[in-house]
Amino acid sequence: MKMRVGTGYDVHRLAENRKLILGGVDIPHEKGLLGHSDADVLTHAIMDALLGAAGLGDIGQHFPDTNPAYKDISSLCMLREVRKILEKESWGIENIDATIIAQAPRLSPYRDAMAQNIAKTLGIEVVNIKATTEEGLGFTGTEQGIAAQAVVLLFRFCHFGQSRSFCQPTRAQGESNENL
Repeated sequence: MKMRVGTGYDVHRLAENRKLILGGVDIPHEKGLLGHSDADVLTHAIMDALLGAAGLGDIGQHFPDTNPAYKDISSLCMLREVRKILEKESWGIENIDATIIAQAPRLSPYRDAMAQNIAKTLGIEVVNIKATTEEGLGFTGTEQGIAAQAVVLLFRFCHFGQSRSFCQPTRAQGESNENL
């Protein structure tokens, strides 16, 4: 079975008069993230990790901020499109592990809802969301912005009728199973 790992990173500046959306959850805070879409750094980092693992570029290539169609769009809508892109290329998602880096607000009450939104959008079970601060250091520590990192594991599948089945690599004549 072919598997690939991808990493993603995103950062957005905090700004007045913007909603703070993380993992599709609207989190009460005096500032939100500035960006062309809803600026959901968590979902953006996950999308970049997914696309990168599959060797399919990044979110800027698929959803350019110069395209008015993506102005203020929910990042979960873009994530749904990434899922379709992956499935078209026969990639499935095994798991996602992500970390949000933010001094404030406290994110632990929202982690489960974020994980559920992402899992539901992607049709998977294992999404782990963590949050940490930088102890007052750097741009996230001084509350100038929020960052997120993500790691994903993809697997390649084949279509046989309506169901998915793992692809078995073909062996050259005389090759043993030990090399697979």
